[in-house]
Amino acid sequence: MASAEGCRLYIITPSDIPDVDVFAATLDETLAAGDVACLQLRLKGASDEQISTYVKKLMPVCHAHDVAFILNDRPDLAAQLGCDGVHIGPDDMPYDEARDIMGTDATVGVTCKDSRHLAMDVAEAGADYVAFGAFFPSATKDDTTPVELEVIEIWSETTNVPCVAIGGITVANCEALVRAGADFIAVCNGIWNYAQGPAAAVRDFNDIFARLR
Repeated sequence: MASAEGCRLYIITPSDIPDVDVFAATLDETLAAGDVACLQLRLKGASDEQISTYVKKLMPVCHAHDVAFILNDRPDLAAQLGCDGVHIGPDDMPYDEARDIMGTDATVGVTCKDSRHLAMDVAEAGADYVAFGAFFPSATKDDTTPVELEVIEIWSETTNVPCVAIGGITVANCEALVRAGADFIAVCNGIWNYAQGPAAAVRDFNDIFARLR
């Protein structure tokens, strides 16, 4: 997930995927359309068995495109299923516990909302990336914390730990975040609900990243 070449795309799955086989085919086309750093599997209310099934179907698609596969919230399942990493929120589990479960080689990222203090703490503890947001109103999560662009600007100027911008981000509004120094742009609805389709969204995001690099 290195971002030395500039901002990269961090895709989050829809929270409800009715047919994993259909989604896997769509995902394959989407990842083939341009550079994507990783895919985060984020399912609401899914059982462990369902999550396991989805991981086993979708992770090989990601790996075929050299895309890291990140599981949301569940370090235990991520480690058990061999995921490349896990993403945790501030209320899910302490970073140190997640790292102990995942091991030293896996990616562990942490949502920090608007807190640079929390971000610095987990970065110093060894987190691979920190996520700030929401920068825009989000249809994906109801309990969002509004975050100012300055958080990204200050972070990018003062630390080398990568940061992810998240929350309501689209092709139309991402440019300010890229200019502010975000290493990754995390997108859900801005990919899957894009008017021209998710593959076109990947192309259009990457066109913006290339222009601003």
